[in-house]
Amino acid sequence: MALTLEAVAALAPDDASAKAAKGLTSAAKWPTLGANDQTVWGECQGSGSKPYQTQVDLSGPAFKCSCPSRKFPCKHGLALLMLQAQSPTLFTATEAPAWVAEWVASRSEKAQKKEERQAEKATAPVDEQAQARREAQRWQRIENAAEELQRWLGDQMRQGLGALTNEVLQTWHTMAARMVDAQAPGLAQRVRAAAQGVRQGEDWPERTLHRLGLLQLVCEALQRRSSLSPELQAELRAVAGWPLDKAEVLASGEQVEDAWTVLGCAQEERDDKLIERRVWLHGHHTGRRAWLWDHAFGGKGFEQAWIPGTCVNATLAYFPGTTGLRAQPVNVHGAPTEPRWPQSTAADEWGAMARRAAASPWVGWHPLVLPDAVLQPLGAQPGLRCADRWLPLQMPGDDLWVLNAVSGGKPITVAGEWDGQTFAPLTAWHPHPPQPSAAPAWQRSQA
Repeated sequence: MALTLEAVAALAPDDASAKAAKGLTSAAKWPTLGANDQTVWGECQGSGSKPYQTQVDLSGPAFKCSCPSRKFPCKHGLALLMLQAQSPTLFTATEAPAWVAEWVASRSEKAQKKEERQAEKATAPVDEQAQARREAQRWQRIENAAEELQRWLGDQMRQGLGALTNEVLQTWHTMAARMVDAQAPGLAQRVRAAAQGVRQGEDWPERTLHRLGLLQLVCEALQRRSSLSPELQAELRAVAGWPLDKAEVLASGEQVEDAWTVLGCAQEERDDKLIERRVWLHGHHTGRRAWLWDHAFGGKGFEQAWIPGTCVNATLAYFPGTTGLRAQPVNVHGAPTEPRWPQSTAADEWGAMARRAAASPWVGWHPLVLPDAVLQPLGAQPGLRCADRWLPLQMPGDDLWVLNAVSGGKPITVAGEWDGQTFAPLTAWHPHPPQPSAAPAWQRSQA
């Protein structure tokens, strides 16, 4: 499919890269432009004597450029795709030059070797007794940490939220550090989040009690872990911050092949130069939803680009658990195509969300696709009216104005994340577009 300028700009690592790329979309800056079904390439004249060789593998899309930029993708790769989006006739359909063909071949070779390594790891002999001992030891450490955390939670409730001075809050961070030492970083993260929410907003006592209550529920579940189902035990493991090895998921996780429409993508900077990305997918044939969660450090970019409003034929491996959301790609087949938007009703969406929450109350985000939604503020709080529900919105002011302009005050279908308190829109499209497979009318900027 032909990508839109907005979809390409959403791949930019920051606003400066997107702006610089738009300044390079003049054909005069590209003495060479070419394309085939798999790849687009071009030579961009920079300040030096030799032009930069830029190429994009559309199956990712994946980027490569000979420029010295440390940003990924660089402005030249973004500009190349933007130029193709706005002026596809400038690209000569021809056989790829050697510098492009060699890169594509090396990518295929690396992908094949990666699959071989994963297959070898999956079939390699495992000392099951030693592995069982290591797992039992870690579970014991986590359960001991949960007992200590539960005693600490009881102390906080006896003292009351009114006693939360800055000195007391420092002890919350000390408790989080103890959870890290006990190999339960997920519990540590939840303690820190509760501390950071103190005195933030008028309803902070309610939100703090909710977070502490979920921690108490984790502690109680860990006490009777052996009586729980394997799926719920896997959920507890994830909550504790004990991730499964990706090779193990690829080897034993449920694999689902489908045409996956990218409902939305959210990127956030967690720590210094660490970018977290959440991608939400909808399977056209299975009706399954999937959550892809990965990280990039130091501006290196992500291995696979998922562009909202496109459809990707892929096989996903699901992590074990009760919610059936988190997955990781096994392989991707071909370039992105036109989206196949879900046709669910608001009742369908809330019903699915309620079932996931009942299966695991610790889920941080739920994917929702809200049809016939209307932007409707309540005082100073922006909101979204869908059927008989009004949802407070969490989104930057600039995006809110753009979404307002796109909707024109009329109903629009919005996909986004619901965290139990607020809804964060990620993508929106008109409910009755001129073409059934129309591109999104709006998507959240990732730059």
